[in-house]
Amino acid sequence: MTGFALHLLRHGAPETPGLLMGRTDGVPTSEGIAACAAQAKGLGIERLIASDLCRSRAAGEAISEASGISLVVDPRWRELDFGEWDGKASSAIAADALNRFYDDPDASPPPGGERWPALVARVSTAIADLPPVATLIVTHGGAMRAALHTLCGFDQRQLWAFDLPYASRLSLRIWRGEHPGAQIAGLYP
Repeated sequence: MTGFALHLLRHGAPETPGLLMGRTDGVPTSEGIAACAAQAKGLGIERLIASDLCRSRAAGEAISEASGISLVVDPRWRELDFGEWDGKASSAIAADALNRFYDDPDASPPPGGERWPALVARVSTAIADLPPVATLIVTHGGAMRAALHTLCGFDQRQLWAFDLPYASRLSLRIWRGEHPGAQIAGLYP
């Protein structure tokens, strides 16, 4: 049972950090792209995927160019849609509403936004569609947490215990077949 490596890489810093950027597409900094490219070196990947949002796709394009591996763009790896909160700073949102969201994002989703189970469902489907080869996915913090929920069974409170700064890489080993499972191999900030 050797499984395959799955690396989830959060996009690099956007030009305007500190915003709830779900569907809002922010331009990444050149330093953020370089930090992502550095995280991708030496992974021995065979497949490269990125969210369709520029802040992830730009890093995926840089990694593709450096590695010679074709980039597959997949919108299922997008961040949670924050609805009316999208593109706003946390300080611009009522603290009690934001706290309710962080305590239970399913019961208290952002107004007009995506519910947590919808994010988990689309990320779960994207994971199920992966071929069993070493893969790097350039994505977003919310999608990475949804993947951890799907693959490792972490609950929502446990998922917030993971610090996933810009350009951080979460490496996992995935097993399929009769005894499916996943194991965290490392978190590299």
